Amino acid sequence: MKNTALTGVHTTLGAKMVPFAGYNMPVQYTGINAEHETVRKGVGVFDVSHMGEFILKGENALALIQKVTSNDASKLYDGKVQYSCLPNEDGGIVDDLLVYRIDEKTYMLVVNASNIEKDWNWISKFNTDGVEMKDISDRTSLLAIQGPKAAEALQSLTDLDLASMEYYTFKKGTFAGINNVVVSATGYTGAGGFEIYFDNEHAEFIWDAVFKAGEPFGIKPIGLAARDTLRLEMGFCLYGNDIDDTTSPLEAGLGWVTKFSKEFTNSDALQQQKAAGVSQKLVGFEMIDRGIPRHDYAIVDADGNNIGRVTSGTQSPSLQKAIGLGYVKNEFAKEGSEIFISIRDNKVKAKVVKPPFYK
Repeated sequence: MKNTALTGVHTTLGAKMVPFAGYNMPVQYTGINAEHETVRKGVGVFDVSHMGEFILKGENALALIQKVTSNDASKLYDGKVQYSCLPNEDGGIVDDLLVYRIDEKTYMLVVNASNIEKDWNWISKFNTDGVEMKDISDRTSLLAIQGPKAAEALQSLTDLDLASMEYYTFKKGTFAGINNVVVSATGYTGAGGFEIYFDNEHAEFIWDAVFKAGEPFGIKPIGLAARDTLRLEMGFCLYGNDIDDTTSPLEAGLGWVTKFSKEFTNSDALQQQKAAGVSQKLVGFEMIDRGIPRHDYAIVDADGNNIGRVTSGTQSPSLQKAIGLGYVKNEFAKEGSEIFISIRDNKVKAKVVKPPFYK
């Protein structure tokens, strides 16, 4: 089990620690609902240092990214971030990731913790033109500071103008007196905020600085459980739940990051799938009857025939109702369709709705 540079801090704060993607991570501190509410209404801090970061550098860095990712990275400019997928050769997804353009020949890829080695090997396989690749995951710490008060809470720590930063952009600068810190505004909670990337050696110092600056704004540490309820309220996919090696980006509703204006891994097959139409789709649903949908519960029709499966589900703290994501046969994917979740052999009524659930 790996630790982040802040594992000791979480333990001291009394966090409940669990194994997650091979790391010892804080799942909650005071309780999921209270932490969820803190992020929706104020500001909270997630240690997400388990995420992976690769630097790709050289004349052919963009060409390699274009080859392995589904989105069109040629549209990026310095300081711009893009959400994308690494398609595999069987119609599924190796991982979803963020692509940061540092300059014309330098990019940072941010990948899921559970997929660091898999993604590295996958990208390396296509690196036939001498792109310099560096895995900086083990020496990089990452804090996600999320919530409507995040910009105010952090502004005293940096001369970067946080309030004016656009969604999916980043800047490099001084933060809490530390140079060369990457501050981005990508967010996985739908509550606004920033991600701060820095070397491990500064982790405790930056953590303390963030909490001191954020104290007047009621800043709190937040665990991964609330991160999951927050992202689900927005309908954001989680790798390993809603997308994986067997799900196509088109089935998962990720057509918007699948650009056929260029060639990439398996693009011909995915283009054929687009033309033919998919047989199943990832949909959002809310429960009509009482019951909480859980990962891998069966989705059935009125007659009890299996039509799909739940990929993510929870009782939404903001909406006070149960919500979920799941794959269903195409004919049941229309908004308003009645579906049933099989919970302990009972058919529990739900209806298909369009995410985000929380608006």
